[in-house]
Amino acid sequence: MTEITFVGTSDAFGAGGRRQSAILVRCASGGVLLDCGATTGSGLNQLGIAIDEIDVILVSHFHGDHFGGIPLLLLAALYEERRKRSLSIAGPPGIEARVQRLAAAMGHGLEGREWAFPIQFVELPAGVRSDVGPLRLRSFATHHNPDASPHGLVIDAGDAKIAYSGDTGWFDGLPRQVAGSDLFICECTYHRNGFDYHLSHEQLVEYRDRFDCGRVIITHLGEEMADRRASSEFEAADDGLTIRI
Repeated sequence: MTEITFVGTSDAFGAGGRRQSAILVRCASGGVLLDCGATTGSGLNQLGIAIDEIDVILVSHFHGDHFGGIPLLLLAALYEERRKRSLSIAGPPGIEARVQRLAAAMGHGLEGREWAFPIQFVELPAGVRSDVGPLRLRSFATHHNPDASPHGLVIDAGDAKIAYSGDTGWFDGLPRQVAGSDLFICECTYHRNGFDYHLSHEQLVEYRDRFDCGRVIITHLGEEMADRRASSEFEAADDGLTIRI
């Protein structure tokens, strides 16, 4: 059985006091972290999740609330957990250079250190199926800030197919990209339409009949959407939520 733990479920600004985007998928063949926002390290610690559980970090796009936690997570794995096992970091083209530049800008450069575990960077171009760590997956382009190289992900976890929107506004191809998934983890930043590059509850309700998914859980909740979780027409994630599929 595949287990999913929502480590962080807020938008970029920590709406509702929540952490930024990070979702841990535990499956029979290993552990996968979907996105790694800047608050991920403290979230894993609070939830009692060891970094050593993670075999792969999958990055949907290059915004800080989705990949800003990677440099310190790597250093914690090295110096605190004394990790020995290899770790893969996969994301849009340019993933290695982006992580290296981010780490340097934070004052925690990765180059020149003696790593006790191998780090493998894997590029995931849109539309290409790839084997990364324990997973078979496919990425697809989404409608978000172009300079962040936005992608969604469809993951074959063996006994479950999981789709993840990353950050995106509405585009007509979205239902087709995630069709047939057992679980669709979908961003829902706003209650009403507010910004072209993010989805709203209003839009998801309007287009719900276009989706062919076994279960839909919304995340990346902004302030107005976080305040309306109880009245949402979709299951809404909260930090620490764990489900099994």
